[in-house]
Amino acid sequence: MAFFSIQDSLIKFIFEDIALFELYFGRTLIQSVFLLSFVLITKKTISLKTHYPLLTLIRVVCFFFGFSFFYISLTFMTLAMTSALFFSCPFFMSMFAKFFLKEKIGIRRWSAIVVGFIGVLIVLNPSLDDFNFFKLAPVACALCYSISMTITKYTSDKDSIYTQMTWLYIFALFASLVIFFISGDGKFNTFTDPTLQFIVREWFTNPGEAWPYVLIMGIVASISFFCVFTAYSIASPSVVSLFEYSYIVFAMVAGYILFETIPVPRTFLGASIIIGAGMYIYFREKVRGQMIATDIPANR
Repeated sequence: MAFFSIQDSLIKFIFEDIALFELYFGRTLIQSVFLLSFVLITKKTISLKTHYPLLTLIRVVCFFFGFSFFYISLTFMTLAMTSALFFSCPFFMSMFAKFFLKEKIGIRRWSAIVVGFIGVLIVLNPSLDDFNFFKLAPVACALCYSISMTITKYTSDKDSIYTQMTWLYIFALFASLVIFFISGDGKFNTFTDPTLQFIVREWFTNPGEAWPYVLIMGIVASISFFCVFTAYSIASPSVVSLFEYSYIVFAMVAGYILFETIPVPRTFLGASIIIGAGMYIYFREKVRGQMIATDIPANR
């Protein structure tokens, strides 16, 4: 989680010098090289055949656009606020597990879900008169991520982790290249807002400045995944998932050191409620023997 906070800090640091999907393409390309190297060194076999082609397509699309929302949110929100809102994902996962995986969700966990979304509202501090809907980007990411993870849990009985990861990378590279051919020349960049410029900015305008950070980002992300995969391989997902909340703490520290931002009391309060509700859901899963949390971590 500490490494993930470094990656996200780098995105926030360089977003004015690179296009969103250029960054996505570069980071995914570097991660793909690391995955390929790992497969060759360990002599593992990766099958591209998936037993759930439609669900796989939905999963990779949700992942791609979900974390696009997350990266967009980093351009105008503090790391602490973005991370706090993202951790609404256990609430979505619980609901999807109820309706799509047919798992039993009792009144206690429904209550935790409601309390968790109250925490989200506290962080957002919505105003009906002048509400910036871009603030919902981390929540949209959490929603897409939850859909993807629910599908992952359903398909993991036949599709290996390496097959699922490979399709994530293939789609991310393909989608990024399609976007490059459509808007990579910056013809749609007629905006003055930094966030909108980040989305449609011309590609490769400042590679000497931006791509060293992208390289570091890809290396850091690969280390992050190695650490998380290792943790999930030796411990219960319900236990490991609790440690993911430490990302909020690391995000606050990184935000203070790099950007001199201190979360407002409302963010602290809302994040505490979200973490408390999320931890309660995980403990209820453990008590009832239901593992809504998947054994494949967030591919951020």
